[in-house]
Amino acid sequence: MPSPSELFGVNKAEVTLLVLFIPSVDRFSQSIDQPFWVDEALKVLGECFGGATAFPQGRGVWQDDSQGGMLIYDAPVVIQCYTNGERLEQQAATLRAFLLRMGTESRQGAVGFVIDREYLEIEFPLPS
Repeated sequence: MPSPSELFGVNKAEVTLLVLFIPSVDRFSQSIDQPFWVDEALKVLGECFGGATAFPQGRGVWQDDSQGGMLIYDAPVVIQCYTNGERLEQQAATLRAFLLRMGTESRQGAVGFVIDREYLEIEFPLPS
C-alpha cells in the first residue's frame, strides 16, 4: 500500500506535531493580553516552521503546585503546527526563548506544550 504522500502526490509531508497552549490568565487568575501572545506565537511558529493554526478558545484548568495546588481556570487558545525533527532541533533555541518570554512576561506558573504525544512543561517560580 502506498504512503499517504505517495497516494495524494503531495509536495510536503511533515510528521512531527507541535502544540502550544496560549493562556488567558496569569497564575493569579488575572487576565493577560492573550491576542498579543497568540500573534507572537503564530509569528514565531510561522518563521521557524513555515506555518501554524490557532484554534478558538477552549476551557481548561491548571493546578499550581507552588500555590498549594490552587486550581487556575483558563480559556486557552491552542496552536498547532507540523514540522520535522531536524527543523525542530534547529529551531529549539528560538522556540524555547519565546516560551520563556511568554511565561515570564505573562506571569505564568508554567508553560505547557506538546511534541507528538509528549507533554512538556517549563515551570516558573513564584515571584519574590
